[in-house]
Amino acid sequence: MSIVTDRLLLRPFGPEDEPRIKSIVQSGATFLPPGTPAKTSGVARWLEAGVHELRRSGQGVHLAMTDATPGGDGRIVGAISLFKTSWTAGTTEVGYGVHPLYRGRGFATEAVRALAAWVFRTTELRRIDLTANLDNLASLHVARKAGFTWEGVLRSAVLEPDGPHDLVVFGLLREDDGEPSRVLPREELRTPRLLLRAYAERDVPDLVAMAADPLIQANTGVPRDYTEEHAHAFFGRSERMRMRGHGIAWAVEELASGRLAADVGVRDLDWNHGTAEVGYMAAPWARGNGYTAEAVAAVARWLFEQHGLRRLQLRAAVTNHASQRVAEKAGFVREGVARSSLVGEDMALYSLVPSDLA
Repeated sequence: MSIVTDRLLLRPFGPEDEPRIKSIVQSGATFLPPGTPAKTSGVARWLEAGVHELRRSGQGVHLAMTDATPGGDGRIVGAISLFKTSWTAGTTEVGYGVHPLYRGRGFATEAVRALAAWVFRTTELRRIDLTANLDNLASLHVARKAGFTWEGVLRSAVLEPDGPHDLVVFGLLREDDGEPSRVLPREELRTPRLLLRAYAERDVPDLVAMAADPLIQANTGVPRDYTEEHAHAFFGRSERMRMRGHGIAWAVEELASGRLAADVGVRDLDWNHGTAEVGYMAAPWARGNGYTAEAVAAVARWLFEQHGLRRLQLRAAVTNHASQRVAEKAGFVREGVARSSLVGEDMALYSLVPSDLA
């Protein structure tokens, strides 16, 4: 079998691949199928028999992912496999790997989409599984962009040299349209004084310092004794939330200093109804400048004008007058008080609709 895409040819491994596979084995790159020999002396035998055992058993197939672009010379840039195929249940699982030098080009997504289409076109299988470690953001991106649905997390499901890892389970059904779920793109937003961007490693010290602020401790649910580990976990959770289509988080940078000034996040995103909730934290060293309201207003305009949302909600503790001022400066309208709304505390409820910004 062979599958042609815009840039790739997916084909069985063969004896002609021996020089390339030996080179990959010598380099220590780990993306080839399970069972690939650790020493070059075993490559010829593996290409002759071992790599084809899965196909002969009827449980799947290992395919080379080769560069079919002009100048690509058919070079092996990755591998993709079907395995754990149950013809009775009508299910199979897909796995993939890309050579480190060829990552970030979308090859894995292109290959997964093509192989999934081939499965549903040429077989009677009804479901394709895909699993990825919860902390492997690149692989989670591939699954989403290939049209798979995030179905759940198996806690501590795999044991690797650095310890247990949670495993995300994705699924693609024959009747799915194969299109990625709707997510907010990772775009930078600019205002006259601010840059809203993804969090980066350089933000960790400032985020830890923000979380230790007494006002933030009193009015948010950030952990006490916030550490760098908490910050890194927050980065991962935020990106996974975005990939699931549930929201997004921005680091708000002061352009003049390049320092973290605030955090603005969108959560509980409901694409069907066009609604979401906005939350924020202001760094103590940046308060009093109107930065948070400026950032929230920029996010609101982006959500309304670029992504068609119809209503944003914002909640602030009735005792947190500074947060309420931010909401009002950003254009939000107070609607009332939600009693015992958050950990038993009354919350002032605000909303913003597109006509409020006209």
